[in-house]
Amino acid sequence: MYYLRSAIFVVLLLLVSPALHSQNYRTALGVRFGAPHSISLKHFVNKSDAIEVFAGYRYWSKRDSWFNVAGLYEHHLPIEGAPGLRWYVGGGASLLFWDYVDNPPPAGYAYTTVALLGALGLDFKFPKVPINLSADWVPIVFLGYVRPRFGGGYGALSVRYTFN
Repeated sequence: MYYLRSAIFVVLLLLVSPALHSQNYRTALGVRFGAPHSISLKHFVNKSDAIEVFAGYRYWSKRDSWFNVAGLYEHHLPIEGAPGLRWYVGGGASLLFWDYVDNPPPAGYAYTTVALLGALGLDFKFPKVPINLSADWVPIVFLGYVRPRFGGGYGALSVRYTFN
């Protein structure tokens, strides 16, 4: 819930600031604050389409942990009257490596899962500063283990350094 409130605050700040103007970028490297926290690389293959790859690790004390590697294809569209702010939609896949500590299945059990990802978000590039912010919702369908499961509570607030 904390990340959702933070993302909403950032989006509102960006929407109400008339002094912000656009400056494009081609590649950005930084962090995604979400579940799990990840290293993120975003690269535009053309003016509106980007590929984002990220990897992260999450440990829950006395429960389980996972490491994931994911990739998203994102299509960006401008928002009229908000220079530098774009919304995007896309999808991709993730590979997750789980390790259960003491939760069923039995302790010490590990497995690998493939997941399908959706993406809906906002992307902003600060003018004259090589910083990019994005906030997204990434619903996920886990394929594997016992049966497919849906997770709608995933997403992140990202902060990246941009390269032209």
